[in-house]
Amino acid sequence: EVQLVESGGGMVQPGGSLRLSCAASGFAFGFADMSWVRQAPGKGPEWVSASNIDGTSSYYADSVKGRFIISRDNGQNILYLQMNNLKPEDSALYYCATGWYGPSGQWGQGTQVTVSS
Repeated sequence: EVQLVESGGGMVQPGGSLRLSCAASGFAFGFADMSWVRQAPGKGPEWVSASNIDGTSSYYADSVKGRFIISRDNGQNILYLQMNNLKPEDSALYYCATGWYGPSGQWGQGTQVTVSS
């Protein structure tokens, strides 16, 4: 059974940073593309970032390009999202997802990110 457990969310001021983690189990993490998806209240899911199996290829939405960095530790089965220079519009529930195109994959339970002064 696929299990994805996100952590690292919280409240931060604009310009601040957070690092999200996703602990994965129940599947061959090291052979799976992985991604991050976020969803703000009243909006549809937004595909934020993706990583191929060894981290040599990545995708970033235009809205986060240059500010977010996706990485992974295949030895520990953990996916990360380093978020820098956070903006209020980054506030959302962030989900770890299986597959390259996150909205079509399996999601975890999510971790809340709130950016506010």
